[in-house]
Amino acid sequence: MPGKGRRWRRLLPLLASLLLPGWGAALPRAQLFPFGGPRRGEQALPEGDDESSLPLALPSPLPFYETRFSQLYVGTNGIISTQDFPRETQYVDDDLPTDFPVIAPFLSDIDTSGGRGKIYYRLDNSGKVLDRATQLIQAGFPSATNFAPHNTFVATWENVGAYEEVTRNSEPSTQRNTFQAVLAYSDSDAYAIFLYPEDGIQFFGTRPKESYNVHLELPARVGFSRGDYQRREGPFYSVTSSEQSVKNLYQTSNSGIPGVWVFHIGSTSQLDNVLSATTGKRPPLSLGNQESTTAHNILETEYPDSNIYYAEAFYDGNEGDFEYLPVAPTARVPNLEPRPSAPLDPGDHFDYSEPRHSGARLEADPEPTLDPPASSPLLPYAELDALLFPEGEEEPSVASSVSEENARTVYESPIEAVTAILLRRPSHEDALPPQEKDRGTPLETESLPVYPEGEVLLEGFPDNSPPFNHRRRVVGVDEDISFNPDGFTYSTASVGTCEQHYSQCSRHAACTDYSTGFCCHCKDKFYGNGRHCLPEGAAHRLNGKVSGNLLVGQTPVHFSGVDLHAYIVGNDGRAYTAISHIPQPAARSLMPLAPIGGLFGWLFALEKPGYENGFRIAGAKFTHNFEAVFYPGEERIFVKQTADGLDAENYLGIRSEIQGQVPYIPENFTVHMAPYKEIYHYANSVVTSTSYREYSLTLGSINQTFSYRLRQNITYQDCPHGRHRSLVPASQQLTVDRIFALFSEEEKVLRYAITNQIGSLGDDSTSTTVNPCYDGTHTCDTMARCQPGSGLDYACECAPGYQGDGKECVDINECAEGFRRCSQESVCVNTPGSYRCECPSGYQLAADRATCLDVDECVAGRCHEAAACFNSPGSFSCRCQTGYEGDGFHCSPESVPPRTRCEHERLYATQQDPSLLGGAHIPDCDDQGNYRPLQCHGSTGECWCVDGDGKEVAGSRTPPGVSPPHCRATEPTQRPQTMCERWRESLLEHYGGSPRGDQYVPQCDTLGNFNPLQCHGNSGYCWCADESGREIQGTRSEPGVTPPCLPSVAPPTVQPSPRPDVSPPSTGTFLLYAQGQQVGYLPLNGTSLNRQAAKTLLSLHGSIVVGIDYDCRGKMMYWTDVAGRSISRASLEPGAEPETVINSGLMSPEGLAIDHLRRTMFWTDSGLDKIESARLDGSERRVLFATDLVNPRAIAVDPIRGNLYWTDWNREAPKIETSTVTGEHRRILINQDIGLPNGLTFDPFSKLICWADAGTKRLECALPDGGGRRVIQNNLNYPFSIVSYANHFYHTDWRRDGVIAVNKDSGAFTGEYLPEQRTHLYGITAVHPYCPGGRK
Repeated sequence: MPGKGRRWRRLLPLLASLLLPGWGAALPRAQLFPFGGPRRGEQALPEGDDESSLPLALPSPLPFYETRFSQLYVGTNGIISTQDFPRETQYVDDDLPTDFPVIAPFLSDIDTSGGRGKIYYRLDNSGKVLDRATQLIQAGFPSATNFAPHNTFVATWENVGAYEEVTRNSEPSTQRNTFQAVLAYSDSDAYAIFLYPEDGIQFFGTRPKESYNVHLELPARVGFSRGDYQRREGPFYSVTSSEQSVKNLYQTSNSGIPGVWVFHIGSTSQLDNVLSATTGKRPPLSLGNQESTTAHNILETEYPDSNIYYAEAFYDGNEGDFEYLPVAPTARVPNLEPRPSAPLDPGDHFDYSEPRHSGARLEADPEPTLDPPASSPLLPYAELDALLFPEGEEEPSVASSVSEENARTVYESPIEAVTAILLRRPSHEDALPPQEKDRGTPLETESLPVYPEGEVLLEGFPDNSPPFNHRRRVVGVDEDISFNPDGFTYSTASVGTCEQHYSQCSRHAACTDYSTGFCCHCKDKFYGNGRHCLPEGAAHRLNGKVSGNLLVGQTPVHFSGVDLHAYIVGNDGRAYTAISHIPQPAARSLMPLAPIGGLFGWLFALEKPGYENGFRIAGAKFTHNFEAVFYPGEERIFVKQTADGLDAENYLGIRSEIQGQVPYIPENFTVHMAPYKEIYHYANSVVTSTSYREYSLTLGSINQTFSYRLRQNITYQDCPHGRHRSLVPASQQLTVDRIFALFSEEEKVLRYAITNQIGSLGDDSTSTTVNPCYDGTHTCDTMARCQPGSGLDYACECAPGYQGDGKECVDINECAEGFRRCSQESVCVNTPGSYRCECPSGYQLAADRATCLDVDECVAGRCHEAAACFNSPGSFSCRCQTGYEGDGFHCSPESVPPRTRCEHERLYATQQDPSLLGGAHIPDCDDQGNYRPLQCHGSTGECWCVDGDGKEVAGSRTPPGVSPPHCRATEPTQRPQTMCERWRESLLEHYGGSPRGDQYVPQCDTLGNFNPLQCHGNSGYCWCADESGREIQGTRSEPGVTPPCLPSVAPPTVQPSPRPDVSPPSTGTFLLYAQGQQVGYLPLNGTSLNRQAAKTLLSLHGSIVVGIDYDCRGKMMYWTDVAGRSISRASLEPGAEPETVINSGLMSPEGLAIDHLRRTMFWTDSGLDKIESARLDGSERRVLFATDLVNPRAIAVDPIRGNLYWTDWNREAPKIETSTVTGEHRRILINQDIGLPNGLTFDPFSKLICWADAGTKRLECALPDGGGRRVIQNNLNYPFSIVSYANHFYHTDWRRDGVIAVNKDSGAFTGEYLPEQRTHLYGITAVHPYCPGGRK
């Protein structure tokens, strides 16, 4: 085979390097391109924190995206650009895209000062370098056989360090990174090669400058950005987005060679975005462009969440290097005869082979599997099979003594697997055997097993499993053995009784003992399977997540963890389902797939007499699998939906996973589905159904009808002991009267609406008159049961937990009206239609769900292993063991301080021979080991004075029998820091150790006192300060004029200007945000950000405004200033001036909350670790809490109920606490699964306390008692402050340096505002034209 010979010759040099001794699962440093040393043309960047090279002229233009560039710049911060860099603060902390062209092998805040590494760069057109670049590019892009680069550009960052803040107690880091970027290009194409050697990535991100008291680390950004052009945001491509994805850089690959990443970055032909190599990973599924600001992350491993609210990372946070499992190629699959898809009519507009938006083709894709885990360095089994044994080649024979089942080739490392693949990879010409070239894409044409009618299809999609391979599909008729009822299983192995297991039943169920075991049965007015019971007639809600790997036509689409919400009106069978943010074109093409929402129709269908819906049978824990085969194209899709039970609010949680291929539906087409009837067959713990569905696609005069075959099964855990009591018919018919599917492009929401009834086979209610209760035409409230009477008569009865006449029902507050059984120590919490009992922190509910029992935290190992744990009612304490020191949560061996000079001399003297004449003098040392001023000889009786070094003071010695001299105590060698010095150090840490010229730093004299004259950097603004550092009013001067703070300075000749006035805002609702030295104004149109009308409301030169809030009664805004150590306010009326209300006793005031009803303000001080309150004029000030606080930050108040909430982002034990506004009943609200709770707000509309966490990246809400916790959004960047208004949250973000809007219901990001001045934003608040029921 000629093609095979060419492949051998081309890849032998690369394979030789791959098989060098010492190669394991990472790239040795010796395999980097040569750099450093006396090499022709090699240049080095100067040392520094933000250095850039001079422009390097290229011998020929470099294609990058759609443009050709003639010069390159290299920057300290791990980037290359085609233009000079802006100041690093404008890009180094931001996500891609950037507003200038960027090639980023490791964008982070790098600092090479003080010999912390070198950065080399050069142009190189030597044959050796060009050949090696070509080999690596063709390893990643096998189709690039004709690419021959004319030039390469090599940039190397060797042993560079991360920027570190200068602090007095921190040790400099020894972590260093080494990485390399190689750009190889010809006249028509350009490729980038990123190389990350073994142990070359030791730090994974850097802390942002000006990260005031926020210990955040921003993961490095790897990728490409076109930058702004043609007055719009250009395309970009992101490789990393988290710390884990950065860790994976040197262990994984997209080229098949660990640590080597190859990208196609420019072309004279159309290249919409950067293309990733396809050997180790298929082309990316979604790429950033001018229409979308999100780019696919090929290193981020995304699998469906196993928990609805808490997504867990695929990799363990403490992992070491990858452990590579053996890879074994499997037997070849016989050739399948092609089955061409039936085309549509010639005049229609459909194209089921819609090309990928990236321009990539599927012709090189060797196997019809969906994407493997993105960060795996090895190909999935199916791709190894296809690459090792392409059709037309023989699989290596196996000795007859070895069974065929065990004939496997095992690769001990990824390098061996890659080598085998490269040796056998077909070239571009022979990528497909002749019989495949005319076939459609693999997923269109592959034959799948035909399932016998009535056979149960059991699809198991375990978490983190490899993607589907249709050739390894297993079909069985047994129950789904992977179903896990979360510890609850009916078993006859050991007969259980109700007395032992009653708690496993719903609290609305009764327990019945049978001869073989027990069963749960819902009580009257409730329905379900006994383990889960809901009130009859009530409306229900479902929440969940949807994840998928799809081919839409020929476009791959991946999404993970998008939100699903459903609302069911139980008394008439209506089910509404909404799925948000499924990317296009998948959302449109899923519209015909109504069974996704149809499950909820079956689950809560309106029941005809004698028939039961799904919830009455399966309850709230089951698994729904279905397969749909579309015609005429025979696209095939598999869906798994797993119900996880009911939460505290009786919401059902469900996870949906979608895999396979669906037909492409063009834009603007609508989908219509006719009503249908479907038969469900019931057996023990299994429900099955097979049917055909039709749907029509219409646009103008075009109307095409298509269909798909649907096979479903539902597995659940029934109670075998009571099956003889089951009256469920063997078959039931689900009648769907109305069905709608709609995708809203504006809201990015896919919706299904269906109306369902369950009844007998052949049931046709339209031909007979039925009672309104059975066809849903009654007029009962959505929270009422419809009770049929004779004929067409019926009565409405409110569901349990509600009261009214049945036509209108309202919730009963069982807690307020005494209809509850919570114990005295527990707290009753009202919920819609019910209530629940909750326990205070340190207690947990007993099995009766009403009594609180103490939690033994010692059993959970909350203390350090070298500490003793002492449990107490509702709490516990830790104490380090003897020989250790610490707080009990962290203990370390007691350190032995080094001996002082006095102690050394005393030890030496005690070891001398006592027979020496007169004996040696043994120095007298104090508790700190210093010499005592008076020293006396124990044998002679002489005394004398010494200085701090123990040297005798001349003339002070007295003989024996004489009174000893009066010795003056020596001055301490180090005095404690003064207020000026502490404030100066705090601000220097805030500025990252290097303040800009326009930033204020207090000036202290040699004794640590405030200098009487204080100036604001090099701005020229100066003022006089008192002994506490406070500005003396009226002394602030203009630049060029020094105020008369010292006798030697003449009085100013120009009167100082007043503090800046407030620029009055317009009427209506708007946001106020703090941005260092100014307060910004951002109006709202409804809930949308009106970016065009944003402006600076107040300039405060020399301030750092952190906390901000608004008094809706007094029409005044209040703010904290950590630079001025003050709290100030200003009216929003025209001509008003700022007024300082508190300017003493503060160190670092941060969070601020205004109680407009009590005319009180509350604030946190992270410098003094206090929470205080005062009247709005600063009077009646008092400390609420000054203990058990480490880093208090955000604070919020609920004026109506008189509750106060605050966060403490203590890294060792972060928490959210609450108390009354008077400081009573303090308790911990949240202390589990939180990281850096920066932002906090009380939502007066939903009565929830909500927080934004920069550690977990989540926006969460909970009831005021900490219960009912749920995640609104789990993909935040670095939030600082948050406020709620109407159905939105608005938070400031340090990664984007802007204001972000999030929808409360869907969690979707709905807007973003980035001020022109890109510096960090701090506090944010909402200004209403009225006073809401509560405040932030």
